[in-house]
This record gives sequence, structure tokens and C-alpha cells, in this order.
Amino acid sequence: MDVLDIIGPVMIGPSSSHTAGAVRIGKVAVSLLGTKPVKAEIMLHGSFAETYKGHGTDKALLAGIMGMEPDDERIRNSLELAKEEGLEYRFGKVYIENAHPNTARIILWDKDGRTCSIEAASVGGGSILVKKVNGMNVEFSGQYETLIVLHEDVAGMIAEVTYFMAERGINIGSFRCVRKEKGGAAVMIIECDSVVPKSVVDEIRKQPHVLSCVRVEKLK
Repeated sequence: MDVLDIIGPVMIGPSSSHTAGAVRIGKVAVSLLGTKPVKAEIMLHGSFAETYKGHGTDKALLAGIMGMEPDDERIRNSLELAKEEGLEYRFGKVYIENAHPNTARIILWDKDGRTCSIEAASVGGGSILVKKVNGMNVEFSGQYETLIVLHEDVAGMIAEVTYFMAERGINIGSFRCVRKEKGGAAVMIIECDSVVPKSVVDEIRKQPHVLSCVRVEKLK
């Protein structure tokens, strides 16, 4: 635990959970899309759904989607800025069974029709926990450089990708692989101790049976 875990991040208030954490959820969502979004559907669960206007959670989520940091003073005007930038957005409420009270489900689209979805919770002090990516169960915090590798569930995939990274001197801090069904699609969540160069991400994408590879930058 470092000092920021205790005092919380430098941020635009009023609440680290409802604003700083929300900004970070938005930032992870747009990292997964990988391009500039033109449309966002944001569904809120629990406390987020009940208090989002009063606590500015809607502004914070949109600010993160537009790439702002938790201490960016433009967060207060993010709803208006989104409209100026041509970002269409919609907020709604949803009930998600067994979800943390501060959970958001975000779907983004870019101008070419590419889309991604994320379900994540703001768990206190500006920290977040990502629980789903494109409908698949995952679990990562954004506190480390993270690779999300979607691939076909065939023998040797984990060894191939991790060996490839080891050859390039990238140390893996934690690793998790989940799948919907045997032989179907699977996803690796790889948290790394250092920045993963774009060239490595591009090379992983070219590996046989890899469907996509997305790098989520370590959150500030």
C-alpha cells in the first residue's frame, strides 16, 4: 500500500469513489476501444445509479472516456465538452446481481463501428476493479500495465504468448486466463511490471490464434 491508497488521489471532488474512480473506469474503457469513441452507452448500478448526478459521476465517466485525468478541471464541464466533440452519450440504470454498489457498464463505439464493453467498479479511494470485458469475466485493477489478449482456446497458447514476452524482457506480475467454453474464445489478463512497447503488442496480435491484443496503460 502506498500513500495514495491512504489519502486518495489528487482529483476534482467531491468523492474519490464517485469521481476519481469513475474517471479511471472511463479511461480503461477507451483504452480497450483503442480509438476515439463517437458513442457511449453508460449504465449505472447501485449507488452510482442513485447519486450519479449529485456526485458528478456522469461527468467523471465521460471525462475518462475523453481521456482526462482525475485532477482535470474540465471534468466539471465534460457533458458539454462531449457534445462539442461529437461524442453521443446516454446514461441509464441497470441492476447487476452481486455487483459492487459503485458499478458502471459502458459500451463504446468508434466511427468505423468497432465496439467494446466493460463492467467495472469504483472500490474506494479512487481504485477500480474491472470485472468484465466484452462480456467475459476478468479481474484487474489498472494499477499495472495490463495486456488483454483475446484468443482461440487451443493448446499451447499461454506458453506461446508468455514465452514471447519473456524473450523481450517483460516480467509478468500476475496472470489469469478465462474462457466461456472449452475450444471457444478465451482471454488472458496479463499484468506487467513495466511498460509494454507497442511493437510487442503488434507482434502478439500477429500470433496464430490471437484474435486481439489490447494494452491498458497503468492508471495515474
